[in-house]
Amino acid sequence: MTKGIWLPSHTKSVAWLALLGILALTALAAEPVFAHAVAQGDKGYIQEISGVHLLPFVYLGAKHMVTGYDHILFLLGVVFFLYRLQHVALYVTLFAVGHSTTMLLGVYFNIGINSYIIDAIIGLSVVYKALDNLGAYQRWFGFQPDPKAATFIFGLFHGFGLSTKIIEYNISSDGLVPNLLAFNVGVEIGQLLALSAILIVMGYWRRTVGFFKHAYSANVVMMSAGFILMGYQIAGYYVSQGS
Repeated sequence: MTKGIWLPSHTKSVAWLALLGILALTALAAEPVFAHAVAQGDKGYIQEISGVHLLPFVYLGAKHMVTGYDHILFLLGVVFFLYRLQHVALYVTLFAVGHSTTMLLGVYFNIGINSYIIDAIIGLSVVYKALDNLGAYQRWFGFQPDPKAATFIFGLFHGFGLSTKIIEYNISSDGLVPNLLAFNVGVEIGQLLALSAILIVMGYWRRTVGFFKHAYSANVVMMSAGFILMGYQIAGYYVSQGS
């Protein structure tokens, strides 16, 4: 049996800090039931205004992404083993294109999906990516699904998660397109901010001796977080059907 690598105390702290960060993001799910729920104050603002309001919608989009624990968990999984910036840019672009497409078209054409179902699928995306990082599909099925296609497809579902909530809030048709575009710009700004923070932490962690030792545990925690998100939504769906 191979002996574990002894890590200095500060290195252990970095690894466990990363794990605790993932757990903290997951714990946020205890407040809103929906991963894509909009804060009550923002909800009232969306419902009341009409006309073009670009800056407020940019702010709302950025706020949604930075506080969207489901997006952050999925992005963390996507970039976990990406070391080159061009690869990070490619995958994040695929996710952004998918997310933007369904968010914009979903609201514009009034295409909504049950919030519990779509958010359960988003939780599944986190589980899928964590298992991918663990090499589960190669061991279980003997082949590796295309990670680029998976990132894009799950990006489409993430976009539907938000469009479904915006539709429920009956956003005004007056200035709809400019406001949606502004919101999407904000989402991309928020995504860049969240991604920058993730890459800074990951860059430091990867230089430590124990990265590969703790990478397995981190992805198991991430997979567990995805199952927790799925559990919330599936339970909520059945409760809503019975009420």
